[in-house]
Amino acid sequence: MHVTGPDIPRERAGRSEPGLKLLAVTACPTGIAHTYMAAEKLSQAAAALGHTMKVETQGSIGVENALSDNDVREADAVIVAADKDVDTSRFAGKRLLVVGVAEGIRHPERLVERALAAPVHRVGGSGGSAAASGAAAGTAGGGERSAVYKALMNGVSYMIPFVVVGGLLIAISLALGGDPKPDGGLVIPEGTFWKHVNDIGVIGFTLMVPVLSGYIAYAIGDRPALVPGMIGGWIANTGALYDSKSGAGFIGAIVTGFLAGHLVLWIKKVKVPKFAQPIMPIIVIPIVATVTLGLFFIYVIGKPIAWVFENLTDWLSGMTGTSAALLGIILGLMIAFDMGGPVNKTAFLFGAGLVSKNPEIMGMCAAAIPVPPLGVGLATVIRRGFFTEQEQETGYAALFMGCFGITEGAIPFAAARPARIIPANMIGGAVAGAVAGVAGVEDSVPHGGPIVAVLGAIGGVPMFFVAVLAGTAATALTAVALIGMRHSGKEAGAQVAVPSPAPERELAMAGAPATATGAVTTASTGDGPAGDTGPGTATSTGDASADVPAESPADDPVGTPTGEPGVLCGYLTSGTVKEQLVSRTKKEAIEEMADLLASTGKVADKAGLIEAALAREVQGTTGLGEEIAIPHAKSDAVTAPVVGFARSAEGIEWGSLDGTTAKLVFMISVPEAAAGDEHLRILALLSRRLVDADFRARLQAAPTREEIMRLLAEIR
Repeated sequence: MHVTGPDIPRERAGRSEPGLKLLAVTACPTGIAHTYMAAEKLSQAAAALGHTMKVETQGSIGVENALSDNDVREADAVIVAADKDVDTSRFAGKRLLVVGVAEGIRHPERLVERALAAPVHRVGGSGGSAAASGAAAGTAGGGERSAVYKALMNGVSYMIPFVVVGGLLIAISLALGGDPKPDGGLVIPEGTFWKHVNDIGVIGFTLMVPVLSGYIAYAIGDRPALVPGMIGGWIANTGALYDSKSGAGFIGAIVTGFLAGHLVLWIKKVKVPKFAQPIMPIIVIPIVATVTLGLFFIYVIGKPIAWVFENLTDWLSGMTGTSAALLGIILGLMIAFDMGGPVNKTAFLFGAGLVSKNPEIMGMCAAAIPVPPLGVGLATVIRRGFFTEQEQETGYAALFMGCFGITEGAIPFAAARPARIIPANMIGGAVAGAVAGVAGVEDSVPHGGPIVAVLGAIGGVPMFFVAVLAGTAATALTAVALIGMRHSGKEAGAQVAVPSPAPERELAMAGAPATATGAVTTASTGDGPAGDTGPGTATSTGDASADVPAESPADDPVGTPTGEPGVLCGYLTSGTVKEQLVSRTKKEAIEEMADLLASTGKVADKAGLIEAALAREVQGTTGLGEEIAIPHAKSDAVTAPVVGFARSAEGIEWGSLDGTTAKLVFMISVPEAAAGDEHLRILALLSRRLVDADFRARLQAAPTREEIMRLLAEIR
């Protein structure tokens, strides 16, 4: 293959003529192992093809080996292997290939060849990102879906602080500064300190929808898309602009965000005179995109929203004589659907308008209003592993907001996982509305949530709380089930296997002979199975204490010589090395490794450590390929950082990117307070060293624990 282009002179082009200078950027969402594995793989592939490559890693410990302007100026081609946004504007004029980080691990040589034939990257304005430039730069299969996901998550991550700050300030101001009214309502007196706090919270809540839209657009079209995205989100949330009593809410913001981003990308492709190019990203593109999107929403999208609002209201008015349970189900479904959007507002205003004549209808709404935030908040508590740390923190805030009837507390979860959270919210809302309708719960004020019951506005308080609790449980359990289905499938990349029967496992731990495989692993770039290794096993000559059950005393950790120095910052000692695992599944292996780490006395809660490690697997597999797995856990179940290592002769299915089973397993455990740069550096060191096929082969073949420790000491 011979490739020429503006950045590759003809005499240097092609794989058969070495000497090309290549650059790469690797990044994964967690910024840990896969980032560094892809970096090493790409570097090795470039060297094998006779080229030089400098790789910038954007990991959790920051940017390392950053690419300078001189590096970019002299480069012949650039590869971005990332699953998060990477600024590509600095690569304008260079051949650019954008793929997922997994491709950098699976097919590094193929990526080097493709990069030499990739199109030259053009940036229509200031900035640019891997998500925005994926199609033009040669994104790998499935890249468009990844770009959509990254754009959505970008908007959600920026929106969450506004939801939390706004919601909590409103709730706190009501709790501490609100005065109960005779009819059971709650009002904050004008001009008071708490009224000002409440106003600040309302501003935060008002901004959250435009921020969601703006940063979705920003992830797609970069800085020129931020203004049209935010203004479009504001318009979507302001129904008065298109004759609707309610705005389109967060669903409308998602629509305007994607429309703004792609509109900006389209405008960037328009050819303009050279003198006009400098003003395009700061004046022309934002103005044209903002006006176009705003008018499109007002005149095209807004009218149907207003029509839906009016007709839903008329439809509900005709149902007042129907079954209370059916009406409660319908109102609950509507309340929970878009959490502040036109459907939610239709149900709420319908109930509020009948407070004086038929308080039972508002009672159904009041029971359903707190269910979405309470339900998703409860879901983050009962299955923490299904949610990111940011979502877990937002879950606590959602629980607090739910108590004050702030339905919008569930919006970040619904925006991030609409196909799973919205149905769960609707099921819970329907349950709460139906129970309240059957029980004849009444609400004398146009508000909902436990706060109105506490303030005496609810008639039938016990059944009101039954309705709320039933709806909350329904939402939480449904959300967990729906998210769990995704994690147990292919998308999650990891499955928690069922352990073998306990008696069998104990017998194996007590007496199974230890063997050490001498397989020589090749650096495969395909999706081959574990069978890509050469045969050969050798009986271990280590001491018999390798097979002592994990409950052996901590002061005699499987034969470790007293005072022996450890490796990997001293966190791994021969006491945390096991020559052969007896486990056959990932779950069993993690339990066995936890037993090993517990022998050090640094594990206060072994069950908690196992739960944290398995929860991390649910978020994404720690199987790195090349027969390596590095499970890790941040948990206060351990009192100090500790690292363990074990081998598996047969290999354990770990959901690795390349399809291989795990034969070399490292487990890293750190307390929450110590979960900083140091443990991330250990992950980076391991990832970089373990891509060396010769090192892995020697580690597999090491006959004794002492030899294993000597080899591990090479990791620096």
